[in-house]
Amino acid sequence: MDHRLEPEHEELRRTVREFARDVVAPKIGEFYEHEEFPYEIVREMGRMGLFGLPFPEEYGGMGGDYFTLGLALEELARVDSSVAITLEAAVSLGAMPIYLFGTEEQKRTWLPKLCSGEMLGAFGLTEPEGGSDAGATRTTARYDKATDEWVINGTKCFITNSGTDITGLVTVTALTDSSDDSGHASPTRSISSIIVPTGTPGFTVSKKYSKVGWNASDTRELSFTDCRVPAANLVGELGRGYAQFLRILDEGRIAIAALATGLAQGCVDESVRYAAERHAFGRPIGANQAIQFKVADMETRAHMARLAWYHAASRMVAGEPFKKEAAIAKLYSSEAAVDNAREATQIHGGYGFMNEFPVARFWRDCKILEIGEGTSEVQRMLISRELGMPA
Repeated sequence: MDHRLEPEHEELRRTVREFARDVVAPKIGEFYEHEEFPYEIVREMGRMGLFGLPFPEEYGGMGGDYFTLGLALEELARVDSSVAITLEAAVSLGAMPIYLFGTEEQKRTWLPKLCSGEMLGAFGLTEPEGGSDAGATRTTARYDKATDEWVINGTKCFITNSGTDITGLVTVTALTDSSDDSGHASPTRSISSIIVPTGTPGFTVSKKYSKVGWNASDTRELSFTDCRVPAANLVGELGRGYAQFLRILDEGRIAIAALATGLAQGCVDESVRYAAERHAFGRPIGANQAIQFKVADMETRAHMARLAWYHAASRMVAGEPFKKEAAIAKLYSSEAAVDNAREATQIHGGYGFMNEFPVARFWRDCKILEIGEGTSEVQRMLISRELGMPA
């Protein structure tokens, strides 16, 4: 399999790398330190068309595919993961459900603004008692026939891009019929997806979480109290929400794998640079074989992670089954990112513990990659099932 980039892909990769180096890198540290959302950087990303990469031009997109999105995410994450996850969540979780499952009216209403970056979308799936067990959804949506509206009640947590000044909507998963006593998905339990525009009465966005990492991204808890939206805001078929978000998560794992690969590669970049500049005992520390071997192992991990997400993305773009490949890519790349961040911090010594150095951000940002969009344990479970292991 030949994974050399086509000229247009190489041009995109180069453009995003230059943007990350020249625009993101000099500014993001201050945003991160103050836990501020980088609106000016996001606006520039919108002008570049990054939020519209995988969407058709008729909806305001760039006419690319998921592979082009992955390339952009990898290059951004080589410098900063807060910016990268803002793009990933806006595209994979905010806009993609509407593009894949929405009506033509929903697409034409929402996608142009989402593709331009003028508006961000979010995906309300995770709940306090429903993370890996997403089938344990407790948020409800009752249809009011008299007003032709959905009445939503419940809570969502850890929702990215849900509380910025430019957030326009959250697509919420909710029970649209009675649930059984077990609190788990069953044949009698129907989950649907519904668009809730920002500012809808009964929709409350809590204050930002205090997080270990991704400090320049927006993550909040959401609550719905008799929140009413038109029946036309249903996304796709009634009761198909569970199947919809499984597909969204399968695709999103490729995006997270690309992001994790970028973080892993960024650790290599910073370590090579520091090892050449830092002297000890009269010579660069990079002249020591112990450091050379660490960096060699880090580069190997980043390279293998890249091949894994490239392979998964190529199968997805070709319309071939990719669930197992996406899980492999997400599992391997996230663990590679954690390993590389640990080693990069060790190479930097005391300076690796100082927030002014990028590797300190990398170290704080990497762990969530083994948790979000399916934990490493879930990925191993999916891979085993795809191999035909007993359930």
